[in-house]
Amino acid sequence: MGGEREREAAGRLWELASPVTPMAIRAVATLRIADHLAEGPRTAEELGAKVGADPEGLGRVLRYLAQRGLFGQYGDRFGLTEVGAALRADHPYSRLGWFAGDGAHGRADECLTELAEALRTGRSAYSLRFEGSDFWSDLSADPTLSRSFDELMGARMVAQSQTLAGMFEWDALEHLVDVGGGDGTLLRTLLERFSRPRGTVLDLAGPAEAARANFRAAGLDARADAVGGSFFDPLPEGGDAYLLCWILHDWDDASAMAILRRCAEAIGADGRVLVAEYTGGDEVSELDLRMLAYFNGRERSASALVALAEQVGLSLAGNHVSKGVALLEFTRNQPV
Repeated sequence: MGGEREREAAGRLWELASPVTPMAIRAVATLRIADHLAEGPRTAEELGAKVGADPEGLGRVLRYLAQRGLFGQYGDRFGLTEVGAALRADHPYSRLGWFAGDGAHGRADECLTELAEALRTGRSAYSLRFEGSDFWSDLSADPTLSRSFDELMGARMVAQSQTLAGMFEWDALEHLVDVGGGDGTLLRTLLERFSRPRGTVLDLAGPAEAARANFRAAGLDARADAVGGSFFDPLPEGGDAYLLCWILHDWDDASAMAILRRCAEAIGADGRVLVAEYTGGDEVSELDLRMLAYFNGRERSASALVALAEQVGLSLAGNHVSKGVALLEFTRNQPV
């Protein structure tokens, strides 16, 4: 018979493996329960009527999550705790977009149920879960998913832009091309802070249109534009730096090299390719598994990124590291 240590270890394993709590959180996120509690506690019947849910089942989910600190329970009414409030859309550190099942990220996380089969077959878990489709095609086909993804990435870029701003002499550039730059949030924040460079976003048609609107709203349309297209095709010429910001981790090695090759083709003899990626830590370990499941992509060390770049004729010219982010600077060392 096992002892206390074995029992505690098995209990810890249960805590790690049980899907009940994360799926219950994702259910209330999808139903926008926290937004409906913004003005104060409500009963399960009131909430069910608001969101179109069965009040009896909803009440059971809310009681379960109240026991875990997401909601307070006051008789038959439920209210938000500080933890649960992070599921509100207007929370400064909102996690709603990451967990709601009708958004790009929350929907994609469903593919983790196919991880074992993905490991057996070498296919992405996403393609197994969604019948052969891929993440980017689904975004292109569904404006709602695309918009939710751009909003999440835009919020992340606002947070990261302050780190990136201090890692490179952006004012030394004349024209920065943000390759795969989404709705232009990162480029906008850099251009607002640094007055010299002009900027271009290259992304698919939907994000490119959102970027143009973003630049107009910021009064930057004289210095910034957006071009619809794929970074697997020839890139717009004329930039003296081409930025890949959290792009390569979405792709396997062959695809990452193809993207780098397009950048190398575009920069000419004196240009730069700038690659921003995370450098390590527990957060990156979780992200690495998401990249595996979604895309067969991966988080890479700086040395692994340099090795890929060297295979397409690029040489490392600078390695800037700050707050868990590496910004690698490459130049072209031979014709591509």
